[in-house]
Amino acid sequence: PSAMLASRGPALCTALRRAAPGGLASFHSSARRCRAARVAVVLSGCGVYDGTEIHEASAVLVHLSRGGAEVHMYAPDVPQMHVIDHSKGQPAEAESRNVLVESARIARGKIASLAKLTTADHDAVIFPGGFGAAKNLSTFAVDGKDCKVNREVERVLKDFHKAGKPIGLCCISPVLAAKVLSGAEVTVGHEEEEGGKWPYAGTAGAIKELGAKHCVKEVTISFPAHVDTKNKVVTTPAFMCETALHHIFDGIGAMVKNVLKLTGK
Repeated sequence: PSAMLASRGPALCTALRRAAPGGLASFHSSARRCRAARVAVVLSGCGVYDGTEIHEASAVLVHLSRGGAEVHMYAPDVPQMHVIDHSKGQPAEAESRNVLVESARIARGKIASLAKLTTADHDAVIFPGGFGAAKNLSTFAVDGKDCKVNREVERVLKDFHKAGKPIGLCCISPVLAAKVLSGAEVTVGHEEEEGGKWPYAGTAGAIKELGAKHCVKEVTISFPAHVDTKNKVVTTPAFMCETALHHIFDGIGAMVKNVLKLTGK
């Protein structure tokens, strides 16, 4: 077989040149255009009350894998605001942890400092939720509309926005875009608690005060993600709603799907 291929090599090259407009260069260029989207995922620790919501991070990673994306994970190399004992729901006063070190638990060790994330190496960026977005990536949990955003997080958001590359956020993390990207459209779900179904509905008011537009969205119907086509910002409520886990998973899937679509890959 190898001898046969060798003997037919010149003829095969000629056929490829004729089949591909522009010759072999065009043929190889087409192959390059089909490469997987490169997506950065930014984590904020490990655990819903003081870091990344683990189910949300897992859902993001599963849907990115299903979409054929090449994923790279990052987190800021900074101390956590505080540590929560998740079995009690109370601060563990004597403990201190590092956001990057804790995020490595979710990333299975394959993670880098957020300072190394560049738009040139990625086609999109996604921020899972969890209170870490409001405690470690920003001060929203303490300062509300007057919050400050981690310097590297702000840089990443502004760089991707300026480059016209999509940004995905879920749960509480849309507040980051609301603070940094003036006039962005985002959703954190509903604007009223509705008997506890939307326990963090007050976040929508803070988003408006930050100068962003809040768009009411469900978690369980056909369109659980909001796409701001102008700014290429895609958001979904996730655990802002008290609902079944599979609905959260599907809503995050809608967000990821739209992010990948916006990359054009």
